[in-house]
Amino acid sequence: MRYSDRSGGLSARVREQRQELRLRAADMFAGNIKPPRVAQLLGVTRKSAYEWHRAWRAGGKAAPASKGATGNGCKLTDERLMHLETALEQGASAYGWSDQRWTAPRVATLIAGTFHVSYTARGVVYLLRRLGWSFQVPAHRAVRRDEARVTEWTRRVWPAIKAPGRLGDRGWSSPTNPARA
Repeated sequence: MRYSDRSGGLSARVREQRQELRLRAADMFAGNIKPPRVAQLLGVTRKSAYEWHRAWRAGGKAAPASKGATGNGCKLTDERLMHLETALEQGASAYGWSDQRWTAPRVATLIAGTFHVSYTARGVVYLLRRLGWSFQVPAHRAVRRDEARVTEWTRRVWPAIKAPGRLGDRGWSSPTNPARA
């Protein structure tokens, strides 16, 4: 049974609560309580209760227990993940790119070149999110931008050249415009 979680996994406390739920279900099955009633009492789906019941019949009380997280584990060790974070903090230009933006394909290239491990761009996104990195759109600004001059221009010049609102009557979107008749 899979439990979805937007943050990418369950906390140890939640995993433990769900494990206790399965063991309670096994005790109920031992007491001749049918799966639909177990589902109702525990607040789980009937499908889950029937899966747990089938496992309980085949292997006893311990059988409905969780098998652990599904999917492949991380391809990088904890030591390599720390090395990757250090590399990311140095910036993309330290690794030959012309700007400081880290994109998923760039990080995949970095991982492949440094650790000889293949990641897809989507896999890199999952990895970076797990490491606490977030995606942001960079602000494109000139390198020699003078903030004081920009503020002054915005305060004095912009209001003077800003186009005034539209004058006259409101527009008409219908092809049978009464103004044309």
